Amino acid sequence: MKRQDKRKKAVALKYRPMEQAAPTVVAKGAGPIAEKILEIARAHGIPVKEDADLVETLSALDLNQDIPPELYSVIAEVLAWVYKVNKEYS
Repeated sequence: MKRQDKRKKAVALKYRPMEQAAPTVVAKGAGPIAEKILEIARAHGIPVKEDADLVETLSALDLNQDIPPELYSVIAEVLAWVYKVNKEYS
């Protein structure tokens, strides 16, 4: 039986539509590193979306790697959520 890692994980994406073809993984980590990623995001008013399955998938990508086309639709949903949250809080 495979033992699952129960530590908190986080992945940060960067996306500038006019400059990038796809969002890019700019930070990822587990445990204290994940906590620091979340702390920095919250300190800068960046919305945090919790999705354990998506974090697992994105964690497998390398830093500075564009997300692959097969993840475009799910990332589009996350970006739509981010835009909605930003609009509500602005």
